[in-house]
Amino acid sequence: MIALTLAELTTAMGGRLVLASSPASAENVVSGSAQIDSRLIEPGDLFFAKRGEAMDGHQFAAEAANRGASVLVVEYEVKANAPQIVVSDTVTALGMLAAEVVSRVTSLGGLTVVGITGSNGKTTTKNLLREILPSLGETVSPENSFNNEVGAPLTMLKITAETSFLISEMGASAEGDIARLITMARPRIGVVLTVGLAHAGGFGGIESTFRAKSEMVTGLPESGVAVLNRDDPRVADMAPLTRARVVWFGLSPDAHVRATDVIAGAAGTTFTLHTAAGESAPVVFRVLGEHHVMNALAAAAVAKECGVPLADIVRGLEAVTRAERWRMEVMGGRDGITVINDAYNASPDSMMAALKTLALISEPGQRTVAVLGEMSELGKFSGEEHDRIGLQAVRLNISRIVVVGDAARRMHITAINEGSWDGESVFLSSQDEAFEYLVKELEPGDTVLVKSSNSAGLRFLGDRLGAHFA
Repeated sequence: MIALTLAELTTAMGGRLVLASSPASAENVVSGSAQIDSRLIEPGDLFFAKRGEAMDGHQFAAEAANRGASVLVVEYEVKANAPQIVVSDTVTALGMLAAEVVSRVTSLGGLTVVGITGSNGKTTTKNLLREILPSLGETVSPENSFNNEVGAPLTMLKITAETSFLISEMGASAEGDIARLITMARPRIGVVLTVGLAHAGGFGGIESTFRAKSEMVTGLPESGVAVLNRDDPRVADMAPLTRARVVWFGLSPDAHVRATDVIAGAAGTTFTLHTAAGESAPVVFRVLGEHHVMNALAAAAVAKECGVPLADIVRGLEAVTRAERWRMEVMGGRDGITVINDAYNASPDSMMAALKTLALISEPGQRTVAVLGEMSELGKFSGEEHDRIGLQAVRLNISRIVVVGDAARRMHITAINEGSWDGESVFLSSQDEAFEYLVKELEPGDTVLVKSSNSAGLRFLGDRLGAHFA
C-alpha cells in the first residue's frame, strides 16, 4: 500500500484514532498490507477486524497486534498493544480506504484500472491479463477470486505509486454490488464477459442479472472504454447504456478483436487472433475448453487498449496453461486416464460448456465420464437447470454420468427419464462412495470431467482422482 499517516488513514475511513498505551503518534507512517486474517499479519500490516457469520475478527485483534500490526481497524476499542482506528463498520471502512488509495495513485497519472465482470470467465480473463500486462509495467491483480466487497478492496490496497495496472475482478450477488466496487476502483476500462444464470437465486432472474452486470458500463467515464462480448446478446444490449467508447470482442465478423479458424482439442484450442488494426496472428491456447477463447479475446482487447503489441499479447496467451486451480485443470495420466478437475464453480452456462468440451475432446471409441455435483445459488431456477444439464449430458452422448450429492439428484433422474440409456447414469450420495466407484469403474483411456459448484466440494474428489491416477 502507499504510505499514509495514521491521521490520514483515520480521515480516509471516517474513524476515530485511539493511541491508548501505544507509543505511536498520529503522524506515524503506515505502508503495510491490509489483512482480515490475523494469521497473515506481518510487521507493519493493517488488520481489519471483520465480523463474520461464524467468527468475529475482534477476537483476534490482540493476536494481530502481537504479530506486529501497525494499526487495528475495529468497531469498538479492544485490549491490544497497537494503535486503533474505531469505525462504524470495518468492511465499509476497508472500501473507503481502497477508494482513497486508488484515487491518490490515479491522480499521479500512471495507473490504468481495469474492471472485469460477467457470470463466467472473470478469473480466467484476469489471469490472462496478469500474464500479459506486466510487459508494460507493474501489475496488481486479485489472488484467487477476490471479487467481492472484501476481496476487491484488499486487492486495490496492494497498489503503490509505481503500479501501472490494477486489475479488479468484480463479482455480484445482488444489484448495486458492482456499482459499489466501481465507486472504489474507478476503472477506465470495463469488461463484461457474459450475462447468465450464475447466482440467479440472489438476483431473482436474468433481467436482474443484466441490470447488475450493466453497472460496469454505466459507471465508466466518457473517456473510458467498455470492452463487450459481441456474441452475447445481453452484453451487446449494454452498448447504448454507456458513455464510454465500445470495443467489441467475439467470433462475430464485426468484432474489433475476434477469432477465426477455431479448432479445439484435448491439448487446448488453436485460433487466429485478429485486431481492429488489421493485424492477425495464430495462437496456440493451452487452456482447455473452446469457451475460454472468449476470455482470451477479452484479455487481448484490453491489452490492445493498454498499448501491448500483438506479439506480446500472443506470447502471454500462450504462456497460460490452465484457467486457475480447479478450473479445467488436467490431472491423472496413468493408463491414459485423464481427469479434468473443473469443480471450483458451476453455473448452467459453465456446466454446459464443460460438458461440450468433454464431448469435443474425446477420440472415437474413447469413453467419457461426467462426475457432476450441485449448481448452487440458482434459487427457483435450480430444478429446471439441473434437469437441463442432465438432458444435455444424454444428448452429448457422454458415456457415463456419475451424479454426487442429494442436491444434484435431479440431474440423474432426468438423465434416466430421457430413456436413451440403460444404467449409464449413476447416483451416489457421498464423495467417498463416488471415489470408490470410480476407482473400480474407470478404464484405460477414459476422460473424466469433475464439475460442481464450490459449495458441493467435488474439487477435492477431483484431486483424489487425479492423485490416484497420476
